[in-house]
Amino acid sequence: MRVKINGKPEEVQEATVLGLLKSKNVDLRMVAVEVNSEMIERDQYEATALKEGDEVEFLYFMGGGQK
Repeated sequence: MRVKINGKPEEVQEATVLGLLKSKNVDLRMVAVEVNSEMIERDQYEATALKEGDEVEFLYFMGGGQK
């Protein structure tokens, strides 16, 4: 199925958010996920099905700031 990941169209086989994250080797502790502009709770990654045309955003936590 074709979805957009961080704005880029991709062909994916994974049917859930969790499957997609695992296939991309994303550390689950370091990312939040939106599907179609809706924030997905971490405990719902496995239950959240992806559909043709969905827009997925991986939002990574980053350290930094002023010293």
